[in-house]
Amino acid sequence: MKQKITLVLILLLLPLITACGDGSEEADEAIAPLIGLCDRLFPERSGAFQFVLDRDMTSSDSPSRYSVVAERGKVTIKGSDPLALSVGLNRYLSEYCHTYVSPYAYDKVELPGRLPDTKGPLEGSAVVPERFFLNYCTFGYSMPYWKWADWERLIDWMALQGVTMPLAITGQEKVWLDVWTELGLDPESVKSYFTGPAHLPWHRMNNIDRWEGPLPDSWLDEQVELQKKILERERSFGMTPVLPAFAGHVPQELAQHYPDAEVLRLGEWGGFEEKYGTYYLSPASPLFRKIQTLYLEKQTELFGTDHIYGIDAFNEVDSPDWSPEFLADVSRAIHTSLTDVDSEAKWLMMTWLFYYDKEHWTPERIRAFLEAVPQGSIYLLDYYCDKAEVWRETEAFYGQPYLWCYLGNFGGNSWLCGNMRDVREKLSAAQATPSSAPMGIGCTLEGLDANPIMYEYVLSQAWTSAPTADDWIRIWADKRGNSSANNYVYEAWKILESSVYRDFSRGGQAVLIHARPCLHGYQGWCTVPDYEYDNDHLLRAWQLLLQGYTSAESHHRELTYDLVNVGRQLLGNRFMELRDVLTKAYEDKDLDQVSAVGQQMKELMDDYASLLTYEPYFTLGKWLRDARDYGSHSEAEADYYERNARSILTVWGQPGRQLTDYANRAYAGLVTDYYAPRWKRFIESVESSLREGIPLDEEQFRTEMIAFEDQWRQSTGEIAEVRPSMPIDRYVSLLISKYFPSGESR
Repeated sequence: MKQKITLVLILLLLPLITACGDGSEEADEAIAPLIGLCDRLFPERSGAFQFVLDRDMTSSDSPSRYSVVAERGKVTIKGSDPLALSVGLNRYLSEYCHTYVSPYAYDKVELPGRLPDTKGPLEGSAVVPERFFLNYCTFGYSMPYWKWADWERLIDWMALQGVTMPLAITGQEKVWLDVWTELGLDPESVKSYFTGPAHLPWHRMNNIDRWEGPLPDSWLDEQVELQKKILERERSFGMTPVLPAFAGHVPQELAQHYPDAEVLRLGEWGGFEEKYGTYYLSPASPLFRKIQTLYLEKQTELFGTDHIYGIDAFNEVDSPDWSPEFLADVSRAIHTSLTDVDSEAKWLMMTWLFYYDKEHWTPERIRAFLEAVPQGSIYLLDYYCDKAEVWRETEAFYGQPYLWCYLGNFGGNSWLCGNMRDVREKLSAAQATPSSAPMGIGCTLEGLDANPIMYEYVLSQAWTSAPTADDWIRIWADKRGNSSANNYVYEAWKILESSVYRDFSRGGQAVLIHARPCLHGYQGWCTVPDYEYDNDHLLRAWQLLLQGYTSAESHHRELTYDLVNVGRQLLGNRFMELRDVLTKAYEDKDLDQVSAVGQQMKELMDDYASLLTYEPYFTLGKWLRDARDYGSHSEAEADYYERNARSILTVWGQPGRQLTDYANRAYAGLVTDYYAPRWKRFIESVESSLREGIPLDEEQFRTEMIAFEDQWRQSTGEIAEVRPSMPIDRYVSLLISKYFPSGESR
C-alpha cells in the first residue's frame, strides 16, 4: 500500500518536474517565459501546460523543433528552444482548442471547458532559421502611443508565431540626443530636429526632420524605459531584437560645428517644404565612424546588444552620387563602422528602395552596393514579395542572405486583401533551389490592420507543419466561431478566400468614403477604392457570418470583429456605386435624383460609422485616448500628442500635399467628424450648383477641404462617436435589409 501511495505521489508531481525541463538553470530560464505567457493569457488554466526543454531535439536539418501531447487535461510541450515551445503551444491552441490569441492587450483569450486530447503527438520543425516581424512604419501607423501592456501582449503573440527577429527601434531618440549634444549641438535644437511621435519612423529613415517637433523630455525618458522592458521580454523568449545604428542621417547644424565634414542635403520627400528636408554625412568623412562609435556605445550601455543592427541608407531619397563606386563606398563604410565597434555585428537592411526606385537602383548599382561587404555580413529583407520578389531580379541578391517578406498593408489602411495560395506557391518556389533559398520569412506590415488572417498564415509557413490555404481556412474559421457556428463561419471564409483574398496590398487603398470628394474617380493615389471581386460574394460571406453569429450559443469576440470588418468593406464599396449615380444625375441636371441619392449617401455614412462602433479597434476615440494618455504630465502635452495622432491619420504632412489621407482607415469618429462632413459638404455643393444653374467649382471645393482638413488635425476635444443601440446581429440584419433587400449587392 505504501508503495502505491508513493507511486501516485510521483505521478502527481511529474508535471511539476517536467515543467522545469531537466532541472538545470538553463532549462529553468528557458521555460520561465513560457510559464509567464500562460499566466498572462489564461491564468486560471496555466497549470495544465507543462514545458520540457530538450536541446537534443535539434538536427542538421532544423535548429528548432517541438512536440505536443495532450492527455486527460494535461498538455506537455517539448521543444528545442523557447520559441519552438511557443509555436507548439500555439498550434495546440489553434488546432485543438480553436483558441485565437490576438496581438491586442484588450482581447481576452478563451479556452474550452475541457482541454482536448491530441491524436498522437503534434510535431513540427522550422524550415528556416529566422522569422522577422514589424516595419519601421508600424511604429508610426499603429504603435506610437503604446504602453507596456500593449507591447507585452504583442511580444507574447510574436512568441506564439515563432518570431526570432523583431524590429526594436523604440527609445533611440534619447541615445541620439546624447550623441548630438556630445558633438556640440544644442539640446533644444536637437529635440526640434526630431519629429512628432507618430512621424518618427520617417525621421529615422532619413525622410523628414522637424515636422511636429520638438519632442517633450518626458517622451524621450519614458521611451527608454519602455524599450528596456521590450528588450528584456523579447530576449527572454530567445528572440534577437534588431536595434538601430547610424546610417548617415545628421542634423543640418552639424556642418556648423564640423565645417570640414561633407554634409549633403538629400532630395525632397513626401511633398514637404525644404525646411523639413534631411541631411546626410558622407561616409568618406572620419566623423562618420566617430558618430557610429558614439551611438553604438551609448545604445549598448542603455539597451545591451544582440549584434544585429537595422541600417537603411537612401530609403525613398536620392543618393548624392549614383556611381557604383560611391554606392560601394557607402556600404563598405557602414559595415566597417559597425564591425570596428562590434566584431560580431550583422547589418540588416530592407530592400524596399531597390523596388521603389528601380530607375536609379539598376542591377549594376545594387551589385556594387551589396558586394562591397563580405558575404554573409548583411541580411536583406525582401520587403514586398507579395507583389515583387527582388531576389529574382538580383541573382538572389548576389549571394547575400535574405528573408522572404510579406508586406500586406500600407498606412494601416482598412482594406480586405491578401492571397494565401500565392504566398505558399512563392515560398515553395523560393525554397526549391538551396543556393538561392531565403534564410528566413518575415512580415513587414506598415500597420496592424484588417487582415490578421494573412500574417499568422505567412509566419506559419516557416514550419514543416505549415497548413495549406484550405487547411488554414478551416483552422481560422474554427477560431472565429464556435461548434454551433463553425459551418456557417467556415463557408463564409471559404467565399472570402476564393474571391476577395486574391490580390496583394497597394499603397493608399480606401473605400471612397475615406477619399476627398469628387465627381469622377478619386483624388490622388492615397485613396484608391478599386477592387476586382464581385460584391455579391462579399455580401454572401457577410450573411453567412451573421448566420453563424445568430446560431451560436455563445459569441466569440473574433466573430464580432469579422462582422464589422466584412460589413464595412461592403458598405464602403456600395458608397462608390452611389457616388457614380450621383454624378450621372448631376450631369443629367436631375436635381430630384441628386437630392435623393445624396440623402442615401449621407445615411450610408452614418450607418457605416455606427457599424464600426461595435469593434473597439475601429474607433478614433481609442486612438486619441491612447495618445492623450502619454500627456499625463500636462494638458499641453496631451493636446500635443492628440494633434500628432490626428495628423498622421489625415493630413499626414503639410496641408494639401501628396500624403493627405495616406493612412486613411475605418475608425468610427473619424468617419463622423472628418470623412462624412467632407462628403456632406460636397453633396450640398452639388445640389446648390444645380439649383443656381452654375457649374460645380471642384477646385474651389478642394481649397475649402484643405482648410477644413488642416483645422481638424490641429483641433483637440471630444470626438462625437455613435454608440451601439442594439445587439450587433440585429444591426447587421437591419443593414442588409436596408441596402441589399433583394439579397444581391446591386
